[in-house]
Amino acid sequence: MLYLHLRNELWKLFGKKRTYIGFGAFVAAQIAMAFAFQTTGWKRSFERLLASNGYVAEEFVSALTVAVVMLIPQVSLLMPLYTTLVGGDLVAKEYEEGTLRMMLSRPVSRFRLLLVKWISGVMFSMLLVLVLGVIALGVARLLFPWKSMFVFNPGVTFSVLSAHDGFFRYLAALGFMAVNASVMFSIAFMFSCFNIKPAAATIVALTVLLASLVLEAIPAFDVYENWLVTHHFKVWLHAFQSPLPWSEIVQAEVILLSVAGSCFLIGYTAFQIRDIKS
Repeated sequence: MLYLHLRNELWKLFGKKRTYIGFGAFVAAQIAMAFAFQTTGWKRSFERLLASNGYVAEEFVSALTVAVVMLIPQVSLLMPLYTTLVGGDLVAKEYEEGTLRMMLSRPVSRFRLLLVKWISGVMFSMLLVLVLGVIALGVARLLFPWKSMFVFNPGVTFSVLSAHDGFFRYLAALGFMAVNASVMFSIAFMFSCFNIKPAAATIVALTVLLASLVLEAIPAFDVYENWLVTHHFKVWLHAFQSPLPWSEIVQAEVILLSVAGSCFLIGYTAFQIRDIKS
């Protein structure tokens, strides 16, 4: 029964046009960024960065390098928007349209109802990351050769990898990124379980993420960075470091998975005590 319920929930989720907004936006952004990197001063400044550190630019301006360059701003700006958009709608929209009362009139518990919705949202988040990563690498490969990888993010990583190692690190980074997307979705899902409008749930979730990002950028809050969820989102960039900082990666993943689980439990508690049937 759980499988059938989940299948129906996935059909319903992917039957909505707004579910595909994020996929379309990512494709458009990646194509635009790839051409901008190729035709503007962005590429020249990147080559100067490589040359100033003693590397031959032609060896590292590659499909893998450009794919990561394109992913960094999209993961920071676009992914929170489209994961919270779906998370904020998933429960609150059903209540607004009156379909929750019909669902709960059947022999199904509130826990199973929310669990199925949350799992379907996590699956959507993972698919969104997969499409983002595949399209980014595919678009970059059309314009750039398959060579060594160079990854640079101030204060996080500065790495040079072979094409073989870089590709597998790229896949690992997508896995970590999928956890990040699931946490973003879970925060919006939690607020969607409250008695608020779908748009309000999305906005509040984005506000939480933005507030964490702003506090992280303030030097005075450096001692509290482990309490800020956006600090742990950077774990996907650690996948490119050599050697891999396993202690930091495991710590960040445990914290992020705990946040996702806690958001579900808080949302379920709020949903359980709500009067929906009357």
